[in-house]
Amino acid sequence: MKELTLRQIEVIRAVMIAGTIQGAAELLGVSAPGISRLVKHMESGLGLRLFERKAGVFVPAHEARAIFEMINQVHRQIENLNGAVTSLRKGEEVVLAFASAPSIAQFIAARAIRAIRQRFPDLMIDLNILKIEETLDYLLLEHGEVVFMSSAVDNPAVENMALAAGRIVAIVPEGHPLAAQADVSVHELIRYPFIGIDPQDPYGAILARSFTDHGLNPRHTMRGRFAQTMVSLVRHGLGVAVIDEFSVAEVYMPGLVRLPLREKASITAFAVMKKGRQISSFAEFAIERFRRELAAAAARESWDSDRLLQGTN
Repeated sequence: MKELTLRQIEVIRAVMIAGTIQGAAELLGVSAPGISRLVKHMESGLGLRLFERKAGVFVPAHEARAIFEMINQVHRQIENLNGAVTSLRKGEEVVLAFASAPSIAQFIAARAIRAIRQRFPDLMIDLNILKIEETLDYLLLEHGEVVFMSSAVDNPAVENMALAAGRIVAIVPEGHPLAAQADVSVHELIRYPFIGIDPQDPYGAILARSFTDHGLNPRHTMRGRFAQTMVSLVRHGLGVAVIDEFSVAEVYMPGLVRLPLREKASITAFAVMKKGRQISSFAEFAIERFRRELAAAAARESWDSDRLLQGTN
């Protein structure tokens, strides 16, 4: 034997600390005969004496003192390494930077971040809210590891991972003539002042398809840039709108009524990443949490709608 293993170093140090074979065995949780055999094997393999026995206590042999000093140094370095691993597991001195579209950031992001914080209590989280046209610069300049978007980004420099599909729903103010219905048709919505997002915008285009797929061309009485703006305008009685269910995933939204659309319309949330970049385990965990929260929101909204429909039959 020409080299010591980490296990052998651990045994030597345990004997040094305990002073006896039995004490070392108790420290390591193994049998005393096994420790005794291993010490003899190491001494034989190294061709030198490691311990002397004085008054029943094992003490480092004079010729092996230099070895024991190095063993203590190795042990301290291993402790430092284990400390660093523990800190990394908790996220100490680590920054997880990612971004989200406003529609997903509204409610889903906070739920996902709550789970991330529980798993990595000391992780620094840097959340940015981005428009889709800002996504490329954010990823390619590596300002963050991933962006959660309500539509895919069409560029060969990035890859899009589908996370969950949700529905497009209608929102109307409380007290509106449509508010008491179990569901609503786009043919009914178009009769009222309609709030939307520019169809030239990727998110706006997804919402507009709720109408164009059925031969309708909605005329907006006003437009907002983000889902939160539309929600606020509808809440204040300025019109009706369609929106993705992730943007209105909160259980209680005073002043607002969500209605399922009779016509099927869906939206898919994506995790967008720079192609070829190896993301951290923290980002991988974040993606999985967003996936779960998005799926849970879609399932909850579907269950609430089914319950509402059953109550009207």
